[in-house]
Amino acid sequence: MHKPERDFPRKKDSLSIGEALERWMDQLRVRNKYKETYIIQHWERIMGLPISKRTTNLYIRNKRLYVHLSSGPLKQELNQSKAKVIELLNREAGDKVLDDVIFL
Repeated sequence: MHKPERDFPRKKDSLSIGEALERWMDQLRVRNKYKETYIIQHWERIMGLPISKRTTNLYIRNKRLYVHLSSGPLKQELNQSKAKVIELLNREAGDKVLDDVIFL
């Protein structure tokens, strides 16, 4: 099977679909909102099932992630490792999306 030929040559300065989407998100200024949503949607995968099961609500306001937990001891444990949690979440998002995490 041979590769089908294009009707038109690809320009040197043309963008891939991924690059075009990245530019589009920048123009609409929705990249941070997308990354915030990514963190919330992937909370269980990022933090693990034991923490996810004890999380009752998550939301982000002004670069702060608010995490409502149903376990007092877990809240204390996560507060002690807050810097690691912020670093992990920002790394997963691929950018500095969060400045702080508040465990409630």
